[in-house]
Amino acid sequence: MHIDGNTRVYAVIGDPVTAVRSPEWFNALFDRNGVNAVLIALQVKRGDLATVFAGLKTIGNLDGLVVTMPHKNAMCELLDELGPAARTIGAVNAARRMPDGRWQGDMFDGRGCVRGLLDQGHELANRSVFLLGTGAAGSAVAFALAEAGVKQLIIDDVDADRSAAVAQRVKQVFPAVDVRTGKLDPGTVHDLVINATPLGMKADDPLPFEPASLAPSTLVVDVITKPVVTPLLEKARSLDMKIHSGNHMHAGQAVEAARFFGLKI
Repeated sequence: MHIDGNTRVYAVIGDPVTAVRSPEWFNALFDRNGVNAVLIALQVKRGDLATVFAGLKTIGNLDGLVVTMPHKNAMCELLDELGPAARTIGAVNAARRMPDGRWQGDMFDGRGCVRGLLDQGHELANRSVFLLGTGAAGSAVAFALAEAGVKQLIIDDVDADRSAAVAQRVKQVFPAVDVRTGKLDPGTVHDLVINATPLGMKADDPLPFEPASLAPSTLVVDVITKPVVTPLLEKARSLDMKIHSGNHMHAGQAVEAARFFGLKI
């Protein structure tokens, strides 16, 4: 990587940033395509976001930001314009400087998840899906799954009001999909069960759900990127179940974000 005075700068902002994969993915992309740019990780505490972003906007060679936890919702209030997914979900995971200097953001977690699943040969049309977790990423995944044509989408979250609100909004946009809240019932067979909670990022986290309670044919999906094989996926794999790691979602959303930044890949 060659950095000089013409290098364009991108950053991923979050707290913590030790598990983010954006620097390795984007910098490899820049190298492969001969793009004079670099992406770095910036640890920004929740209460400092507005101050930090105000400063970042004054940096003339900063072209874009990848936004991760815990800033995906709060960033919406600081941007000049939101894309369609961000307006619907109320969260962003990428922001770019426009030619006129304004900043625009949009959300690609959901589309990235769907892209990752389809790229790995997992069909979504007319499938039954259980989704655990309706934070910014989980909400985006819910909308993208409905857009992809799943037949049934059952949503759960520790915050019952939040999951109910997400289910209602998804149903309004995609009335043909059977969307509702509910618990993971061992007696119900789902084609996919997705963990969109942070459980699994820390070594001592409990499993978000017990894979042994699922039908053997279930595809177990985790959105966490580090570790690549989470304890949930490891347990499912030990039961000879199909698994799908968060790396596939990250690769998918990184492609979408790169295109949003105007990068040719």
